[in-house]
Order: sequence, then structure tokens, then C-alpha cells
Amino acid sequence: MQWLALGFKDMALAPLLSVLHGLILALFGGLIALLAHDRFWLLAGSLSGFMVIAPIMATSLYAMSRAIEKGEPVDFNLLVTTWTQWQLHLRKQPDSYWSLIRFGFLLALAATGWVITSAALITLLAPVPIHTPLDFIQHVVLGKNHFLFEIWLGLGGLMAAPVFASSVVSVPLLLDRKVTVLQAVLTSWKTVLTHPLPMAFWAFLIMGFCLLGLFSMFLGLIFIVPMLGHGSWHAYRQLIDASNLDERLSGQGPST
Repeated sequence: MQWLALGFKDMALAPLLSVLHGLILALFGGLIALLAHDRFWLLAGSLSGFMVIAPIMATSLYAMSRAIEKGEPVDFNLLVTTWTQWQLHLRKQPDSYWSLIRFGFLLALAATGWVITSAALITLLAPVPIHTPLDFIQHVVLGKNHFLFEIWLGLGGLMAAPVFASSVVSVPLLLDRKVTVLQAVLTSWKTVLTHPLPMAFWAFLIMGFCLLGLFSMFLGLIFIVPMLGHGSWHAYRQLIDASNLDERLSGQGPST
């Protein structure tokens, strides 16, 4: 809860840029809903897969919290630099930013895999075609002659748990310190295994707020995304002692 409070404080210090992140993700979620509104089997998988890649999409929110912590300027230029700095060092350091990009690619693969798995599961095993949320509730959630919903939830949890454990502090760590993807992921797993109850509660909070944002027609994401993004930075700062690792200066991308 303290992480959320600190995240909200950072959000209040840079409200426009913070809300901009939430607005972009809310519009992206709305686009997904628009494209798959009559195919709920696809919509359910796409929206849940969308949440899988959220940690990498919040990278500039971590950069903002880092700058606030250091007393550095927080402006639009910081956002541009965060997302394009790998290009600035492409000649001098060819692999300077690729670890974060590679990790984002892995998360995107995981999200795509879940979308395909979810869609195939619902379309193949559902007793009738699933086109609307009402169809999903009636024939999947409340279906009495099968365990499709339980299987769907089980597979989703089986994928979400290792993704959460791999990414909960790894993206802020990659942004902040000169570490490899493997080091960041192992550190993230160690954090979850060392603090299982707090991290389980943190995962529950993230899931709850994300569901609130989705069920509010994505409008809630405008404020929820920046709060969780900034809060995740403070989770990283309180959970990880990175003082023995080389700090990454602003404008430097993560190394491989």
C-alpha cells in the first residue's frame, strides 16, 4: 500500500505526463475492444495478453519516478529519450539498449502465446460460438457440463505467475542498473521467492486495479496505469539493494 501511495505522489508531481501514459493504454485497450467486439473469445485473450506486456510499456513511468527521486527534470524530453536512447548510442554501443528490447520481445511472445491459447481453448471447447460477454458468462463461466472456465483460468494463472515473477522488478532494474536480462530476471525471481506474501498481495492489487480499469470501459486505466507504474518503481527500490551494481546514467540504454 505504501508503494501505491508513493506512486500516487509521483503521479501528482507530474500529472500530465503520467496521465498521458494511462490515456494511451486506455485508447489501445479501446482499439482492441473495437476490433474484437463481436468475437469475445478473442477479446478475452487479447485484453489479458495486453496486461502481460504492461511492465515494458511502463518503462518511461519508471524513468519519471527515477528522475523525481534524483531531483532531475521530468518533461516530455525525458519520455522521448527513454524510448529512443538506444538510437543515440547505436554507433558507439551497438547493443546498448537491446536487453530491454529483448525482454519486451519475450513478454510480447508470452502475450501472443496466451492470446492464441485462450482463443483456441474457447472456440474449440465452448458448446456454442462465443460472440458477446453474455455468451461467455452463460456458456463458459456458468456452463455446468464442462470445466472450460476452470481450465481457462488455470492455464491463465499458469502463464501469469512466471511472467509476474520474471518481470515484477526486472524492467526497473534494467532501466536503473547495468545488468543483463538474465541477471534481472533471476533477481526478480529471487525477490518473489524471498518475499512471497507481499509479492502475492502486490500481484493481487495489480490484478484488481487492472480489472477495475477494464470494467470501467478503460477509463479507469487513465489513472490506474500511472499509479501502478510509479508504484512499481518504488517496489523495486524498496525490495532490491542494487548499490553494488553499476548505475546507469540518464541517456544510457541497458546493456546486453
